[in-house]
Amino acid sequence: MALFVQITNNPSYQVNTMKSRDIAIVGILLAVGAILRYFLAMLHTPLTPNMVIAFYCLAIILIMPKVYEALGIGIVAGILSMLISSSIFPPANLVSEPIGALVCFGLYAVLRNRTRLAPTVSTFLTTLASGFSFAAVAIIFVGATILSKYQGDIMGFVAVFVPIVVITAVFNAVIVQILYIPSSRVLMRGQE
Repeated sequence: MALFVQITNNPSYQVNTMKSRDIAIVGILLAVGAILRYFLAMLHTPLTPNMVIAFYCLAIILIMPKVYEALGIGIVAGILSMLISSSIFPPANLVSEPIGALVCFGLYAVLRNRTRLAPTVSTFLTTLASGFSFAAVAIIFVGATILSKYQGDIMGFVAVFVPIVVITAVFNAVIVQILYIPSSRVLMRGQE
């Protein structure tokens, strides 16, 4: 304990963590995504886009957190998604959303200085990574239920699930690209 106090009191030891403003941005964006997903799920449509993915991608893109902070954003997004999900296996969100957050973090870090479409590409591929990892976890844990629902044919599940994930990825990518420009301008004004 004394060593911890000695290290943390050392002026050369600095931990760069998210600022209060960044935490507020993440919280607001995750709340908006969760509320939108909840209302879309209440419509009972065959396709319920996961707006939580779009909004945690936007949060990661806007604040550019450290990798462990992006993982934390993914874990919180996974918990929110699990609580409001109407999917076949909601706990799969606890795996798929952290994976998605890490994919978004990595892709955006690589693409942000290379193309103006970095938010679009990052969000599209993040949604695919999250969606397909969700499907893999669901198949592993509730494969029997999936097989019974699709008459014993896992390809029936894939044929239904893949278009949903791809359409959601396109939708999320468009939403993030549209929201990125005004959001980044507002944040830039706040930093001046």
